[in-house]
Amino acid sequence: MAAAFNVAFDAPESREARTPSKDRPIDLVHLATQTKGDKAVEIEILQMFARQARGCLQALSAKSEQAEIKSAAQRLRNAAISVGALRVASSAELVDSKGVNSDTLASVASAVLEAEHFILKLAR
Repeated sequence: MAAAFNVAFDAPESREARTPSKDRPIDLVHLATQTKGDKAVEIEILQMFARQARGCLQALSAKSEQAEIKSAAQRLRNAAISVGALRVASSAELVDSKGVNSDTLASVASAVLEAEHFILKLAR
């Protein structure tokens, strides 16, 4: 009976540590590490990222040359990694590797929009 009791209340085994911050559009733990916990700097950096992401998204949706598209995707990916926007970074990497088509552009647009909404909620 004691063994069954212990099994019922033991923590479940998990291969990955659960990190709720990585479930969000912006990894706030990563961002806090980058800014040393300064909330004003965090908001300023996130707002700059949102402007840059929107500009890169416009560059990706414009019918540009392949070199310009690749450059915009790489800029977006690097900016996203620096603030912890991991979904934006992976979507931009997909554009960088596969090029712009309706699926990759929709993926990037969705990730950027989600990150922008998250940033707006934080800035209130």
